[in-house]
Parts: sequence; structure tokens; C-alpha cells
Amino acid sequence: MYSAEINRKQPALLLILVDQSYSMSEPWGTSGQSKANTLALAVNRLLGNAVLQCSKGDNRVHDYFEVGVVGYGADITLALHGADPARPVLPIGEVARNPRRVDQVMRRMSDGAGGIMEVPMNAAVWIDPVTNGPTPMVEAFQTAEKVVSAWCHLHPTSFPPIVINLTDGVSTDGDPSAAAEAIRSVGTDDGQALLFNLHLSALAAGEVVFPSSAATLVDRHASHLFEMSSVLPAQMAEAASGLGYGITEGARGFLYNAQVTSVIDFLDIGTRAVTPTGLKELGGGDPTS
Repeated sequence: MYSAEINRKQPALLLILVDQSYSMSEPWGTSGQSKANTLALAVNRLLGNAVLQCSKGDNRVHDYFEVGVVGYGADITLALHGADPARPVLPIGEVARNPRRVDQVMRRMSDGAGGIMEVPMNAAVWIDPVTNGPTPMVEAFQTAEKVVSAWCHLHPTSFPPIVINLTDGVSTDGDPSAAAEAIRSVGTDDGQALLFNLHLSALAAGEVVFPSSAATLVDRHASHLFEMSSVLPAQMAEAASGLGYGITEGARGFLYNAQVTSVIDFLDIGTRAVTPTGLKELGGGDPTS
């Protein structure tokens, strides 16, 4: 299980759920930016890396992945440009061709002489930070389940869908447990869909990354999200271990009070569906596959 090869005939699905409630306007730790802005940057970085890794070093982007981003706050929205209810997820090649815009940003780079310099670079933007309304997590999960079910029907031999929920709040439309279970009960011939959760708490508690139990979680809402999270498949657990995280048996795809670097790692591990080196190895092989 969780071993199906990813290629253009058997793409993988990555569905990201982004909390866009009003509380996401609050600062994220000491970063100086809002939670919404920091998460948007992380998701844009993930999509940009996925595009690069699927490009095989040329201008062609091969459709190893299909991607969707669902925002939930005042409304449930499909955040990627070009997505609509008939096509809630898009091939990565189409995502690459259709960012909302391209911003110029300054990146710190080595100057080759032991120093650091800032260099202007273009950065594609697929999603913008939004902070408005409550936290309808049940509705967001129900939307995800419909997308996942339809996708699995069309891709029965593919690696199971990966759903990543990014939130700082408590569901305002009821208990999402049943909706989460509905997502995890859908699958392909290769296994059930994976649901991972990232919880940004307002409590002054330490970071908890890929725990195997809720014992260290002081927030009951975090414990609830932990219980709704899937256990990491072996190759993803190995990928997390390779990044320096202490992984124990039964570790789940769950983060609590995460630092920005951990969030970026978390999203990256979500794409490591076949091998511990993830998309880096998808760039080789037969160009027709």
C-alpha cells in the first residue's frame, strides 16, 4: 500500500485546505507577518517547487500531480486561477501556466566571496492571503471529500489523495470528525486518502511535530485535530526523519504551533508520495511516462 508509481498516466492528487477566517489576520509568532500571509507564502513556495520538480529541466511541465486549493472562511472558494466546480483540481502544468500574477521579490544569496547579497527574482503567486469570516471546517472537509471521491473514481490505480488542512482555529460549523473520517475512508487500490492537519494555536505552547500520541498537546482542539490526522506512510515517515524530525511508530501528519520552517517541511513531505526524496526523483526517467 502507498507504493503506486506516479506518472502522467497515474498522477497524484494534492488538495490543500486553507483557513481564511478573520483570526488568520493575527501575527504569526515573531515573524512580523500575519498567519494568513505566511501560510500563503508557504503554499506558493510549495506550488513553485512542484512546478520546478516536474519540469525535467526544460520548459515542459509534466503532469505528475493534480492540485487543488480550497479556501474556507466567509465562503468556500477554489483559490487556484482557472479552477471551478466542474474542475476543482488542475494538472500541475496548467497551474504553472496560470499564476494569478508574478511578483518581484528580493532573495538573499551568496555573493561568491563569503558574503550575502540580495538579488531581485520573479516569484509566481497562485494564492493571496484572505482573512474574513468564521471557520467552516466541516463544510471545507465535506467539499474536500466530494473532490477526493470524484478523483479516486477517475484514478483508481493512483497513489491515494493527500489532503492538507492549514488552520489556526476551531470549527465554527460543528464537529468535523465525521467529515474527516469520510475523507480518510475514500481511496484508490493503493490505499485510503491521507488527511494531514496543521494547527496554529494562540496558546503559549511549544511546537509539536509529527507526534504519535496527543499526550503532549495541551490544547483540546489540537488533540481533536490530531485524532483526525492520518498516520504517516513509511516513506513519508522516512522523509521526515531525513529532515531531522524525531519520528516514532504511529507518527501522524500533524503539526501544532509550528515554526515557519517546519510548515515548509510539512508541506514538502506531503508531496513525498513515492520515495523519501519525493519530487526530486520524479524529474528523471522516461519523458513519456
